[in-house]
Amino acid sequence: MMSGITAKDDKGAMKKYYIFLEILFYVVVPYLIWTNGREGLGDYWALLLSTAPGFAYTIVRFIVDREFNVTGIFILFSLLVGTVIDILSGSAERMLWNQVYLGVAFSFVYLLSMLIKKPLPLFFFIDVAFLQGYDRESSRKQFYRKELFKWFQLLTLMFVIRGLTLAGIKAWLLDRYGVDSYGTMLIYLRITGWVFAAVFIWFYLNIYKEIKRLTQPQPLQAITKENP
Repeated sequence: MMSGITAKDDKGAMKKYYIFLEILFYVVVPYLIWTNGREGLGDYWALLLSTAPGFAYTIVRFIVDREFNVTGIFILFSLLVGTVIDILSGSAERMLWNQVYLGVAFSFVYLLSMLIKKPLPLFFFIDVAFLQGYDRESSRKQFYRKELFKWFQLLTLMFVIRGLTLAGIKAWLLDRYGVDSYGTMLIYLRITGWVFAAVFIWFYLNIYKEIKRLTQPQPLQAITKENP
C-alpha cells in the first residue's frame, strides 16, 4: 500500500514539472539552437536541429505516460510524418511552410473524423479508460451515448480550430517576416497552445463529470400510495 502511494505521489510530483519541461524543450532549447546555430550551420540545419529537443521530449513523454493503441499510433504517426517532411524540405522557409500545410492537414483529419461520427478524441478517451481497467467495447458504447457523444464532437471541433489557428499564426508570421520570425514564432505558438490547453481542460472536466453522472447508479424512485 505504501509503495503504491509513493508511486502515485512521485507521478503527481513529476506532472508539476511538465510546464517547465515544455518551456525548456519546446521553446528555450530550440530558440538557443536556432539563434546560435544559424551562422555556423545555416538556416535549414539550425531549424532542423531545433526540432530535435521537442521530438525527443515527446517520445519520452509517450513512453512515460504509456499511451497506446489509437492514441499511441496517432502520436507516433504524427511525429514520423512531421520528421520526414522536415528532413525532405531542403530549406528552412520550405520546412516552416510545410509545417503549416501539415497542421492544416491534421485539422482536416480531425474534421473528417467528426463528420463521419468517429471523433478521434473519443478513441483517445477509450484508451485512457482501458489503462484504468475498463473494457474497450463497454467504454465505446458508453461514450457513444447521446449525452456524451455531443461533447466528443465539440472537443474534436476544438482540435480543428486549434490546428487552424496555430497554422494561421505561423503562416502570418512567415508571410510577414520570413524565416527570421522563427524565434518569435516559438513563443507565440507556445502561448497559444497553453490557451487552447486551458480550453481542453474545461472540456475534459465536463466530459468526466458527464461520465461520472451517467455511470452512477440511479436512485430508486419513491413509490407513494394512498392509504385505503
